Amino acid sequence: MAEMGPKAVPAATLRRWECEQARLRAAVVPEDTERWQREPGWAGLQRVGGVDLSYVKGGDGSACASLVVLGYPGLEVLYEDCRMVTVSAPYVAGFLAFREVPFMVEAVERLQREQPGLRPQVLLVDGNGLLHQRGFGVACHLGVLTDLPCVGVAKNLLHVDGLMKDELHKEQIRSLQKKGDTFPLTGTSGAVLGMALRGCNNSSKPLYISVGHRICLETAVRLVKSCCKYRIPEPIRQVEKQGS
Repeated sequence: MAEMGPKAVPAATLRRWECEQARLRAAVVPEDTERWQREPGWAGLQRVGGVDLSYVKGGDGSACASLVVLGYPGLEVLYEDCRMVTVSAPYVAGFLAFREVPFMVEAVERLQREQPGLRPQVLLVDGNGLLHQRGFGVACHLGVLTDLPCVGVAKNLLHVDGLMKDELHKEQIRSLQKKGDTFPLTGTSGAVLGMALRGCNNSSKPLYISVGHRICLETAVRLVKSCCKYRIPEPIRQVEKQGS
């Protein structure tokens, strides 16, 4: 999810966005709510989605808003949608959702109208959830607006609540010896904001998993691990191929 350069944003807009985040943040459910999440082997889970915005080089605001739905557990592509959009909201750190989520919501709603039988039961989002400056990243925002379970899957560590890519963090990364190894992302506040996960044996670079909505962290990590053929989980890998 390449982001365009920052632009000046009026203070009133930032205050409005902060208020909106706080209002929606109250609706986040950071625990399992679905029947399939409680079933042995997740027997009821059949469809996993991935969403992303890929920006066109040149800085004119053009982007490809993509949604894919994969079958589970086979991870075969069931549905693909890629639409060119014009992004007008500026990029501001901590407020990425106001730039991207409207297009993601449109993609989910379009699928619901046109092929409701393929509606995903959970979405993986290229970004963060509760691992965020105000505890309400893109995965939370999208989850609340679509009322779908969502998981944040980030490729880079967001420096928040004392989390930094310092020597301790690098040492923890080195401790991830094989696919599925994890360590918690514990902030200076003592809160566990997410989990670092090694997605495959062939890459030592971790993923940073966080709760978005209607799923607990343990289930989110298990789900992402089960979707990884390579470092990046298939729903996100496939949606990034769509937008490239």
